[in-house]
Amino acid sequence: MSSLKNRWPCYVGGHPQSPNQSLEVADKYSGEVAATAPLADAAAVEHAIAAAWNARAAMAAFPPDARRDVLEHCVRRFTERHEELAQALCIEAGKPIGDARGEVDRLIDTFRIAAGEATRIGGEVLELQLSARTRGYQGMTRRVPVGVCSFITPFNFPLNLVAHKVAPAIAAGCPFVLKPAAKTPIGALIIGEVLAETDLPEGAFSILPCSNDDAAALVEDERIALFSFTGGEVGWELKSRAGRKKVVLELGGNAACIVDADPGRDLDAVVERLVSGACYQSGQSCISVQRIIAHESVYDALRERLQVAFETLVAGDPRDDDTFIGPMIDEDAACRVEDWVDEAVQGGATAIVRPRRNGNMLTPGLLENVPRDARLYRDEVFGPVALMERFEDFDQALEIANDSRFGLQAGVFTGSLEHAMRAWDTLEAGGVVVGDVPSFRVDNMPYGGVKCSGLGREGVRSAIADMTEPRLLVIRR
Repeated sequence: MSSLKNRWPCYVGGHPQSPNQSLEVADKYSGEVAATAPLADAAAVEHAIAAAWNARAAMAAFPPDARRDVLEHCVRRFTERHEELAQALCIEAGKPIGDARGEVDRLIDTFRIAAGEATRIGGEVLELQLSARTRGYQGMTRRVPVGVCSFITPFNFPLNLVAHKVAPAIAAGCPFVLKPAAKTPIGALIIGEVLAETDLPEGAFSILPCSNDDAAALVEDERIALFSFTGGEVGWELKSRAGRKKVVLELGGNAACIVDADPGRDLDAVVERLVSGACYQSGQSCISVQRIIAHESVYDALRERLQVAFETLVAGDPRDDDTFIGPMIDEDAACRVEDWVDEAVQGGATAIVRPRRNGNMLTPGLLENVPRDARLYRDEVFGPVALMERFEDFDQALEIANDSRFGLQAGVFTGSLEHAMRAWDTLEAGGVVVGDVPSFRVDNMPYGGVKCSGLGREGVRSAIADMTEPRLLVIRR
């Protein structure tokens, strides 16, 4: 049934520990228990924070080339364990195997990028001789690690979203404590297994699946200098509890994608990208295509092609290479999306393709005329459902796209340079992707949102900037 080993340890202060095997990890397709892992308690979290606190000086003194070597070791080991990591994703997250292999590739990319950045964390020379009073003074800065970091990651990208916190922390010289999602902890524990093979200082890392209550110290403890959270809008409540520490939040969205009268490419190619963006990983992505805003001149042709594409996507066992739609993370998630669709239809929406649910399997859905006050329109659907609406002129499309409390990324298909630049000027989002869907991400680019979508930016270099701070030196000569 499963290629996973049955029992996994957690990591406290860099050491494997198995105080219990209370966390059962389900195969998301079969529903059977695939593996067990320890469920850490508040005492273990305290031990991990204390170990990280004690490791601050050693991590700060750990040379940049040594940090690079640790990250390069991870790249080698992840490459060697590529298929094992992909199978783990397929099982614990229900991610179709082709997509799972792609996420492993991104895990490797993220650590490789961080390895390169580890020896490029520089500073600047400041000209302080601005008047007679300051003649003979010279200034310079270098970036130093902020100290202990705490991370909480979600279920939908159990490898890559962990990598975007862990790899920059190592590059920056910050000890850390990570709480992975309890539904998908195995990928993070494999990363811990590989980190335990390295020469990281004692106490430099902890990876602890635990309950939200037992993780409270990761938010509130004053020894922690930076708290980074990826997940839902509960992040704003966590921020209110975080005190003086730096906070980075990536909180999702309901991304819009505009298809202009001249999309700038063949309509079939646009459809292919829209379907992928809306239904990849059963829509369980913060930047999945949720709202398709199409010019009236292309709307009908686009709807016809999208209908055919949505109806013919292969749903089933994620281990099958032909599967595009695997299971959602659990039945509650699938039921929620189904309820939102039913609510929208009862409110006057038209189901071009009505999603069908069987347990936690949900086929794709495509709707139009969705009321603006429906949850399916206003909130983050986080499922394989997209909405269509028309526009007459481009400024109207921009207004529709901005009519959201979210603002993570937006996509624009247009052949007009003026429209592309106007979108970049006008769209209230952390990123604007022209010629593709908002679901596009490369792991070295700044990534994050505005409005309810979050605070700060991820992407390796941006994360390193948050995990370091400038220290000034002034010399009087």
